[in-house]
Amino acid sequence: MNSINLLSATATKLPTPPNKGDDNPALRKAFNQFVGETFYGQMLQAMRKSQGKPAYFHGGQAEEIFTQQLDQILTKNLSEASADKLSGPMYELFTQQRK
Repeated sequence: MNSINLLSATATKLPTPPNKGDDNPALRKAFNQFVGETFYGQMLQAMRKSQGKPAYFHGGQAEEIFTQQLDQILTKNLSEASADKLSGPMYELFTQQRK
């Protein structure tokens, strides 16, 4: 198979870019999830760093692990609830640049 036939065969398998009015829900969901979890994850991490450890009643390594797991669940829930408001304008700019 020569290179021209190979290129034409692969060109038919590539997805076409979305039109201006089209919206890719899978891309939007992934974009919202990434932006939301990144933003809220950094926010919770900065919040935890601003609080010092108590002199007494600190749970040690187990408490730190639990806190990290709790923060992961919180970031997931926060991003599902409100990431579209945060990442909507970013997604629009992203899709405009791809066209």
